[in-house]
Amino acid sequence: MGKPGAFLTVKRQVAGYRPVEERINDYSEVELRLPDRERMEQASRCMDCGVPFCHWACPVGNTMPEWQDRLYRGDWAGAWAILQDTTPFPEFTGRVCPALCEASCVLGANDDPVTVRQNELAVIEKAFSLGLVNPLPPKRRNGRKVAVVGAGPAGLSAAWYLNRAGFSVTVYEGDRKVGGYLRYGIPDFKLDKAFIDRRVRIMEEEGVIFKTRVRIGSAAYAFGTLGKDGELIDPRTLESSFDLVLLTIGARDARDLKVPGRELSGIVQALDFLSLQNRALGGEETEGIEPITAYGKRVVVIGGGDTGSDCVGTANRQGARSVTQIEVMPKPPEHRPESAPWPLWPTVLKTSSSHIEGSDRLWSVNTREFKGRDGRVDSIRACKVDWTQEKGRRVMKETPDTDFEIAADLVLLAMGFTHVVQGGVVADLGLETDERGNIKTRGTFHTSKPKVWAAGDARNGASLVVRAMAEGRAAAEAIVRSL
Repeated sequence: MGKPGAFLTVKRQVAGYRPVEERINDYSEVELRLPDRERMEQASRCMDCGVPFCHWACPVGNTMPEWQDRLYRGDWAGAWAILQDTTPFPEFTGRVCPALCEASCVLGANDDPVTVRQNELAVIEKAFSLGLVNPLPPKRRNGRKVAVVGAGPAGLSAAWYLNRAGFSVTVYEGDRKVGGYLRYGIPDFKLDKAFIDRRVRIMEEEGVIFKTRVRIGSAAYAFGTLGKDGELIDPRTLESSFDLVLLTIGARDARDLKVPGRELSGIVQALDFLSLQNRALGGEETEGIEPITAYGKRVVVIGGGDTGSDCVGTANRQGARSVTQIEVMPKPPEHRPESAPWPLWPTVLKTSSSHIEGSDRLWSVNTREFKGRDGRVDSIRACKVDWTQEKGRRVMKETPDTDFEIAADLVLLAMGFTHVVQGGVVADLGLETDERGNIKTRGTFHTSKPKVWAAGDARNGASLVVRAMAEGRAAAEAIVRSL
């Protein structure tokens, strides 16, 4: 234990954000960093609990007490050495993870947990600055070849571990650049893409081969579209060329809103909006795709989650006239509810940096109709709803006489994703899908084809970046045992 009693004398301190009037004019990362001495003091708050529930809650199984102790003592190299034992990319999770560990921290029982996520980011960035993070190619290859299809967090994680185990790994990606949702879904003001490029360069020096703009199968699974210079590969060719094929193609079938007026222009999926902005910042061509801009428009974001928040921040940076975010679920409580006692993950009100920058937020609102003029949306007809418990299930009922309209020139649908996009490699290989529409696996990660495996959101449905990374590692470990 780093500093006995520190949790009683040292208050939780978060780094905070750059000033709104500054950050609203750029796409640079908004979160600040604490000085090293203050960060070490924050690590001293870790109590080294006999049963570390933070470790239990973390999908990748980070051993928080051990590296918090090293951080408190100023042993940055030791903290990084422990951290990298369980997670391949702490520079990603340190920026975008919702920190499930913090909700399960013993101090989290009183809404005052250790700043684990920010501590993690401090450790990995310090490791890079000290020159500790260097390419480590395997000392020998085992003669086995694995193809990883999809270069999102699950695919990158699997490739990292498989390569370290001595496999020859080739990662295929349909888009122009590696990263998947990390690159094209998360805004730069939360995750600067230079950090993805930095990690990819290390993996390439370690021997991982990345092939981008390659479509596996008859339909694209990538975020963007492929141009005439994109390569098409029959998935059966991969089966014959590799000892094993691992599909980490994500679950990007976005939820839609089937209400009158949905055909009007100006109603778009959130990921289309976000990815176009990320491509523009990355200097990528959009191959004739119409730009989607919020400049001067009354923007309505439907969906109250992280993707919706990212839309709010991006719309404000593009110069939206106004931004309103609506959510069909009721407003969450500000503190842990009795229904989610520690150490469970609580659903509480989350006010992101984007919300602070300016937006109206409405809860318990159901969209009934899109209304338009000359083929374009200009308003939303909505109503208030009530939620009740019936036979253990939440039931929504529209509240009578509560109809109202919201002016809208641009509507962004940020209601999440359901399952893997059907077609493409899934159809070409004749893979089975489960009742939810995800790739069906047998026991571990095997699909109905002996040499084809699946991991991440492709087999579980859309989830967190950190869970996808954990899946990639687990799949790699299973492949090592199998081959």
